[in-house]
Amino acid sequence: MSAKYGLVGYNSSRKHISISIPSSTEVMSPHIKSVEELRVLGINLSSLSAPTQFFICVAGVFLFYLIYGYLQELIFSVEGFKPFGWYLTLVQFGFYSMFGLVELQFTQDKRRRIPGKTYMMIAFLTVGTMGLSNTSLGYLNYPTQVIFKCCKLIPVMIGGVFIQGKRYNLTDVSAALCMSLGLIWFTLADSKVAPNFNVTGVVLISLALCADAVIGNVQEKAMKLHNGSNSEMVLYSYSIGFIYILGGLLCVGGLGPAVAFCSEHPVKTYGYAFFFSLTGYFGISFVLALIKLFGALVAVTVTTGRKAMTIILSFMFFTKPFTFQYIWGGLLVVFGIFLNVYSKNKDKMKLPTLKDVRSWLLTKKKVRFLSQNV
Repeated sequence: MSAKYGLVGYNSSRKHISISIPSSTEVMSPHIKSVEELRVLGINLSSLSAPTQFFICVAGVFLFYLIYGYLQELIFSVEGFKPFGWYLTLVQFGFYSMFGLVELQFTQDKRRRIPGKTYMMIAFLTVGTMGLSNTSLGYLNYPTQVIFKCCKLIPVMIGGVFIQGKRYNLTDVSAALCMSLGLIWFTLADSKVAPNFNVTGVVLISLALCADAVIGNVQEKAMKLHNGSNSEMVLYSYSIGFIYILGGLLCVGGLGPAVAFCSEHPVKTYGYAFFFSLTGYFGISFVLALIKLFGALVAVTVTTGRKAMTIILSFMFFTKPFTFQYIWGGLLVVFGIFLNVYSKNKDKMKLPTLKDVRSWLLTKKKVRFLSQNV
């Protein structure tokens, strides 16, 4: 048998084969090392019970992303800062690049695995997503921007139909329809009551959504194909994106005025931007841990709840006009998100049929009748 497979010096008395596998820490982010040893920001979650793991992950997502959203709106509330959304993105990309470089130092394998051309495309899409999103806050209320971010399904479906020729079921179409109607309702309400509403903001956040819908697929394909780590992805995509934005600002002459303004308010601009970037970077870690431990369905539910809380806090901490049309439009969007999640997890989420509802109502009516007779 050994001759047949060309095995030289094979000891027939030993019936085992030794296989050397590289450590998972060599190719993965130190934020999330492996299933056996799951560490998030230095916290070892592996030895904890499932409820404790869930509580820590949810607390991390809510804590860091709520602070992230608050600081983002706080920066744009600084008088005179609204025209400098692209400069904020430049500063944010600079901080993310530094965080990625520091994180990469904790990995044993520091090689770049994903090709440079792929990173150039990812960086371009990342610039579009974050730059347009930040700039849109100069024209829209923060809650309106968050509502738009909840509706990434719409450009994903449109791209799937026209680019890949996909066909979607009735539930997916209904989800997109609910999101679209909710967005229209919310945006119309915002246009009536918000003094700073501008259609330009709707265009900017819509373009940011389209870029965001593409970038997720490109990143996932690149990381799976080339086995790249999270820290590598962050370092190269954001550092290349930093060069893109810097070149663009120099070409249009937008760098000088932004630097001059921020130099006059260093704490309210650079100080807030540092913590804004840091909390966003940490928030990603807990979302990835939540997906790894409990699945995408739970992660989507938690992040949707976080966005709803962000909108509520925005109305609480920042003075802005309010109308109940915001609530109805927001509920339509949330229902659309639920339909989208249900469509992808029908086997895990078994909703009651009409027959089950009818049986439940008859049973309840019978119990009530018997209690009245007694």
